[in-house]
Amino acid sequence: MRRELYLNWSISTMRAARTVFALALFLLPWQAYGQQEYVGRYDAYVGYAYLNSPMINLTSNGVHAQAAVRVRSWLSMGFDFTGAPGNGVLTPGVLTTSLQQSLGAQLQQLAAHGLLPPNYVLSVPFGSSTQTYEAGPDFVYRGFRTVSLFARPDLGAVRQVATPHPADAIATAIVEQLAPSGKKTDWQYFYGFGGGASINVTHHLTINVQVDLVRDHLFSDLLQNPRWTVRCAIGPSWQWGRNMME
Repeated sequence: MRRELYLNWSISTMRAARTVFALALFLLPWQAYGQQEYVGRYDAYVGYAYLNSPMINLTSNGVHAQAAVRVRSWLSMGFDFTGAPGNGVLTPGVLTTSLQQSLGAQLQQLAAHGLLPPNYVLSVPFGSSTQTYEAGPDFVYRGFRTVSLFARPDLGAVRQVATPHPADAIATAIVEQLAPSGKKTDWQYFYGFGGGASINVTHHLTINVQVDLVRDHLFSDLLQNPRWTVRCAIGPSWQWGRNMME
């Protein structure tokens, strides 16, 4: 199971990175080396965000927004937010050991009484609402005239609301034990790293393409292990204020 999860995570990460680099290569004229003429002190961005947490088969589509102040031409300090609804599937293999043992005993009892359908596999689809909040630095390389490359550490907080949608009577009975209110809500910190490219369209308009890879342990009372999440984002960014290249 762990090997399969690692493989899924690796595939998702490689796909995300490949997408970002393909967009950067498409939009980047590599011959345009040289000094950038204008880098505004302030920057604001809003765009599309895609989240993928392979461990729980969760994919989400939403919005990503951020704002920053440039301390130097190569250093920005900012804040970002992501809001994304999504859908996933929970299976017993990702639950804590104690929950796996408890559910296994219940399913064995049902089977012993002839109440478990042949070849029954427990899985619970769920809907989710995810919000992330993050603050910190971006380190920027401006060695090209028309594009800036950036990297950053990721450290922030994530809130997620998960609403199970059991598809059969057995799953419904189990969900009522694990989430009596019909949903689960949790806050946790996350950490990781990210990076991407800002392609200059005009002095004040750029297109941002970026990928972040973060780790958290939401719903630790249910899930045995922390999980990795990939966030891909793309959208326009506006810069204004004093020219930091002067």
